[in-house]
Amino acid sequence: MYLLEAQHISKRYANHEALKDVSITIPKQSIFGLLGPNGAGKTTLIRIINQIIEADEGQIRIKDEVLQPKHIADIGYLPEERGLYKKMKVGEQLIYLAQLKGLSRSEAIRRIKDWFQRLEISGWSEKKIEDLSKGMQQKIQFIATVVHEPDLIILDEPFTGFDPVNANLIKDEILKLQEQGKTIIFSTHRMESVEELCTHIALINKSEKVLDGKKQDIKNQFRSNTYEVLHLGNINGLNPDYQLIQQEDIESDYLKTTVQIPETVSPNELLRELIPHVEVHAFQEKIPTINEIFIAAVQ
Repeated sequence: MYLLEAQHISKRYANHEALKDVSITIPKQSIFGLLGPNGAGKTTLIRIINQIIEADEGQIRIKDEVLQPKHIADIGYLPEERGLYKKMKVGEQLIYLAQLKGLSRSEAIRRIKDWFQRLEISGWSEKKIEDLSKGMQQKIQFIATVVHEPDLIILDEPFTGFDPVNANLIKDEILKLQEQGKTIIFSTHRMESVEELCTHIALINKSEKVLDGKKQDIKNQFRSNTYEVLHLGNINGLNPDYQLIQQEDIESDYLKTTVQIPETVSPNELLRELIPHVEVHAFQEKIPTINEIFIAAVQ
């Protein structure tokens, strides 16, 4: 079941085509990685979903309805650029933003106190935004994004300014939100975060979608029948159809060799070929990373 569908979205600015016939479907309760190089069109699509701008062609559907102003209450958006009022105190700003999303003052205060505890910032209510570090401001903006408990949460570079401890804290909260039934669009250049968090991904390049689907299915598409072998001894006399891509020295006389074999050859056959030549200590398929897939698809 899909929470959001973008159907044949196109957007032009003068002589620049920001999006060209882009269609994506975002399953309910997924963490959907929206990826692409700078200027690819990701931010344009996010702005269309948030009704900040309109598409020239195509439509967005949310909960199987055409996107309408009423759906703003169903969406939480954390932009890459911070949008907080620097002179306001943290507490009054969060209450104000929560009320804009339809919460009563008392309910807003209750939820904000809960989030202060979860993000380990109790006692911050009277601080001014301008007195906080970038990472601490990001925590406040994260709370503003999720405090009204939207069904769709859009996070654009959510880990900006965070040290590793606070980045992990936010990652845990994102996973909890998913467990609670929320759907998350996650846009980032940090591919390690995509590996950790995303269930589905789409890659936009030069205004067009080039990849879309379950993360594991896409990784499987880019498998190359390549294996990493940790061994003692030198690999000599292998079948000439087996390609030695890389070999590196590991401590204690171990070598790690990367071998690519034809699609018709099984890993068991490769092992049988290796055993007479070397002492095998580890053997695993080299699955491409999202970063490697990103580079290959964009290039």
